[in-house]
Parts: sequence; C-alpha cells; structure tokens
Amino acid sequence: MFRFVFLFAVLGVGLFLGTQYSGQQGYVLISIANKTIEMSVNTLVIFIILTLAALFGLEFIIKKALRASSTTWNWFSVRKLKRSRRYTNEGIIKLLEGDFKLAEKKVTRWANHHDMPLLCYLVASEAAQGMGNAKQRDHYLSLAAEQADSTLAVELTRAKQQMHDHDYPAAFDTLTTLRHNYPSNTILLNLLKTVYIELKLWEPLIDLLPKLLKYKLITKEEQATLVQKAQCGILHEVATQNGSEGLINQWNTLPRKTKSDSHLIECFAKLLISRQADNEAFTLLKETLKKQPSPQLYSLLPKLKLQDSHPVVTFLEGIIIKDSDNADAHSALAQFYLRNEKWQEAQSHLEHALSLRSKVSDYGYLSEALEKQNLTKAAHEVSKKALTLISEPEAS
Repeated sequence: MFRFVFLFAVLGVGLFLGTQYSGQQGYVLISIANKTIEMSVNTLVIFIILTLAALFGLEFIIKKALRASSTTWNWFSVRKLKRSRRYTNEGIIKLLEGDFKLAEKKVTRWANHHDMPLLCYLVASEAAQGMGNAKQRDHYLSLAAEQADSTLAVELTRAKQQMHDHDYPAAFDTLTTLRHNYPSNTILLNLLKTVYIELKLWEPLIDLLPKLLKYKLITKEEQATLVQKAQCGILHEVATQNGSEGLINQWNTLPRKTKSDSHLIECFAKLLISRQADNEAFTLLKETLKKQPSPQLYSLLPKLKLQDSHPVVTFLEGIIIKDSDNADAHSALAQFYLRNEKWQEAQSHLEHALSLRSKVSDYGYLSEALEKQNLTKAAHEVSKKALTLISEPEAS
C-alpha cells in the first residue's frame, strides 16, 4: 500500500512540475566513463517512475511465487500431520481393544510426522508389552526417551511394565530414581505403595502413608489397615532374624496405642506361637481378652501348646461365668475338653456356642465329640448341617 501511495505521489509531483514548467523541459546530462546520456527532465522523471513501478511489480510477483510455494509445502505438512494423528488415535483404540499388533503398526507408521512422537512411541511400547515382545518394547521406550520432556512419562511407563512382569526390584529402582525429581507425583506415589508392599519394605511404606493420605490416594481406614500390615510385617522380619526374644523386644518398643490394636496383637500372638513362645502368647492373649474380647484372639487359645492347659481352662471358665453367652469362649473351652477327652463337656459347650451363632468348625468339633460317645446318628446329622453351611459365609 505504501509503495502505491509513493508512486502516485511521485507521479503527482511530476505532473505538477510538468504543467508548471511546460515548454521549459530543462536538460539532463549523465556521463559514465566514455558514455554520455542526454535527456530532458521530464523524461528522467518518467523513467524513474517507470523503473520504480517495475521494481515494485517484480517484488510483488516474487513474493506471490514464494507464498504459493510455502502454502503448498504447508498443505502437504498439515496433511501428513492430520494423517499421523488419525492413525495414532486409531492405534490407541486398538490398544484398548487388545489388538496389540495393529495398534503398534498404526502408531509407528507416521510417527515421524506427528507433532508429539512421544505419544506414538509410548503407545507402541505398550502394544509390544501386550504382545510379550520385551525387546521391541524397550526399543520403543528408548525412542520415546529421546524426545523432549519425556523423562516422567517414559519412566512411569517403564515402571508399570516392570510391575506387570512382577519385576518389582527393577520397578523399585526406576521409581526411586524418579522420585527425587518428582516427589509429589501421585501416580508415582501409588506405584511406590504397591512396590513397597510386594517387596515387604515396611518401614518405607509407613513413611509413605501420610503423603498418600494427604493427596487422597488412600482413606484413613486404608491407612490404618496398611499400618497394621506393615507393623505385622516388621514383627515377622524381626522374628525370622532374631527369634522370639528379638520379637518380644521389638514389641516392647512399640507405642502403647499401637500395641492396643487387636489385629496387631493377633499377629504378634501368632508369631509367638510359631516360635514356640506359647507361655508368652497365653499371657498376651489373657491380658488382652480381659480388656477387649475378640473372636480372633479366642480362636488362638486352643492353638497354644502348653505343658499344662489348666490355666487356660480356668481362664475360659471364668470368662463364661461372667458372660454365659460368650460363644467364642464356649468354643475355645470345648476344644480343650476335646483335647483332654472330656467328650460330654465338649459337647455341652459346643451346643451352647452353636445355639448363639452358626460356625462350620464348631459343627465339626461337635460331630467329633458325638462320634467319641458312639452317637453315630447324631454325629451324622451334625455333619450334614456343617456341609450345608460350608458354602455360606461363616458367622463371626
């Protein structure tokens, strides 16, 4: 636009001067080396205007040609990009449908023309994983890792694949390295939780739980359950390495609130029994049951291997005197009577327990007590009753 205005301005000035000095054209002499050019002023002005117009016209033509070339090139580039995106979208659908081979083919075919090749290679890696081709899977991950800003996406994908293959030590190394730079990534934290549980890394799991709760990756109930699991796991490790003495020392170091958890007490008692520390286990169970009755803890009493079972029997009889409807105490006491071949006493307590709630194992014990008393028909009826309850949830 400026050029046209400029040309019109020059032309206007020329016309004005031409009319002002008509008949007085003047004289212009241009001497270059041995050549001279003579012309009037009007001719020079017209020549300059025409030269400028020609130059402007040539510039316009060149720009038009270049713009057309660029438009054509862009058209082909956009066409390739659209096709690449379409193939990638189709590949993702095929991956979700489980057609891994076709998914890999579609996302890699035009990956070089995609505006985000990282996505193509990650999908291809997942497709190769689905086909069980570890070599090809790792190859696509390597290509993905060459892309800009790919570290987090690539390493999370790698860790998920390692966990899928149950290679938890490798996943642990991958996630631990990644956590240094991305300490608050929720996907990473969730994967770490699973890895810690699988590798029985209980201390790191306990340290991780507050962060999982903070980011609402677990509920308070789930946190409590995982703390119980972790604490029990730690006790199991100590018992394996240091025996019952080390186990008891570890228990004594726990906070009072933690030691009051019935699930953890059950875990501790089972470990004591497995390490032949039955007397210590009985003391623990007895003191706990006095404060908080628990069916799980009552069920551990008959598993104790004591040289003298009289203290346990006396304890259970005292419980029943205070609470005659304590079905779990009746059941535990009956099992001691069975062990001591007191069939009628065992039968009585088992029938009382079953009158309060149904339990398959108690029907089995009752059938045994009846068999020992040659009450075959009654034992058979009880066994039939037990069989009808096997497929039903056992009453607590």
